[in-house]
Amino acid sequence: MASVRKVPRALTIAGSDSGGGAGIQADLKTFAALGVYGMSAVTAITAQNTVAVTAVHEVPTDVVAAQIDAVLSDIGADAVKTGMLSSSAIIEVVAATLEKHGVRWLVVDPVMIAKSGARLLREEAVAALRERLLPMATVVTPNVAEARALTGAEVNSLEDARVAARRLVSMGARSVVVKGGHLEGPAVDLFYDGRRFREFSSPRIDTRSTHGTGCTFASAVAAGLARGMDVLQSVALAKDYVTGAMQNAFPLGQGHGPLSHFYRYEGWNRS
Repeated sequence: MASVRKVPRALTIAGSDSGGGAGIQADLKTFAALGVYGMSAVTAITAQNTVAVTAVHEVPTDVVAAQIDAVLSDIGADAVKTGMLSSSAIIEVVAATLEKHGVRWLVVDPVMIAKSGARLLREEAVAALRERLLPMATVVTPNVAEARALTGAEVNSLEDARVAARRLVSMGARSVVVKGGHLEGPAVDLFYDGRRFREFSSPRIDTRSTHGTGCTFASAVAAGLARGMDVLQSVALAKDYVTGAMQNAFPLGQGHGPLSHFYRYEGWNRS
């Protein structure tokens, strides 16, 4: 009897972006581009484009849980990624449902503020994110502002990022990538797993097409884990993929445009 090919599977639990550049839409594009079957549990519906977020509607917590249950009880997932969770109630139900299913690989993108400046996580929910999801995370992927909010440490340099990374691991995360896109100089992402630091550097790209970079990075890490890579290999994959997607982005909208998620495929490079 012929062997059955195993398809890598990844689940994203995040908000929907009507503009298609971030959130669930960016996550699913990333999974597809990296050869992973993607599934989704929507936590919030947002009305947004490249300029602004104009409305947010949270999905009821029982429906969030039902989506996760439906996927994991049937199809299963080799890795799970969380993005916009919006409230402490949603964080609690996501954490409880993932615990119930014994998820092995969890990438936590602590989404707090949209590229346009709109708040995507209530202030009261930061503590819930810190206390409930960080201890479950295989990898947590904050930018410098999110690292500051989670740890209380000022992050203005690579050395500051090291301090924040140590604190995040001490809070329970197995590993962390503090993304350096908002720091001066080359774009250096700092990895730490409690034993070693590793820097992933790329030249800074002069582009306005940066909408969804954080979502895409975390989803690429999850895709690598779903494909059987180790954490460092998955982070390296994500860094390379996001860099290429930014370099090949095509102009859309009047603000921060999306990445080119399918830049590796003929016909998608419109730069």
